[in-house]
Amino acid sequence: MFSQPQQPDPDRELVARAREGDTRAFDALILKYGDKLYGLVYNMTSHKEDTHDLLQEIFARAYQSLGKFRGQSTFYTWIYQIAVNLTLNFLKKRKRRSGISLQDPDSSVKDDPALVDTGHASNPEQQSHLNQLQLKLNEAMRKLSDSHRTVVTLFDIQGMPHGEIAKVLKVSEGTVRSRLHYAHLQLQSFLQEWWDQRF
Repeated sequence: MFSQPQQPDPDRELVARAREGDTRAFDALILKYGDKLYGLVYNMTSHKEDTHDLLQEIFARAYQSLGKFRGQSTFYTWIYQIAVNLTLNFLKKRKRRSGISLQDPDSSVKDDPALVDTGHASNPEQQSHLNQLQLKLNEAMRKLSDSHRTVVTLFDIQGMPHGEIAKVLKVSEGTVRSRLHYAHLQLQSFLQEWWDQRF
């Protein structure tokens, strides 16, 4: 399904050791990708506790499935696939279960340093504008469909290239670009009214 990676997987040695039962090697992989995966899942769920629960499940699933990892993609792409799939499945279940999901965000989001830039705290007016913009952007993100929010998170927040996103989501690069284009249009539309009122 995947073509061979163009460059050797930088995690090959750690993965090989982890597959042989070296838990320190797997811990090193978690340490390497844990923060990025946290950002990915958190931006998709907007909920701290759900993110922590999902991360545990992602790492457990990855560890249990290491024997099935054939190295046809990088470990990075492979664990992102696990993270995106588990998170999308979780979001579907959450919507069915409560019907609140993205319309009822985690109240702690506005205070979370992962989403709010605290670097301008010395200028209260500027900080207030940035907080408002961040909250509106978060609100706009939550209005996107799961598939659109996923590509925006991977591309705009995680900085992942189109080709890598296509591998993670198992879709074509054209599909990634199309979803990204429509997601950006939707975000622009969501934010335009607020922007026009302020400036």
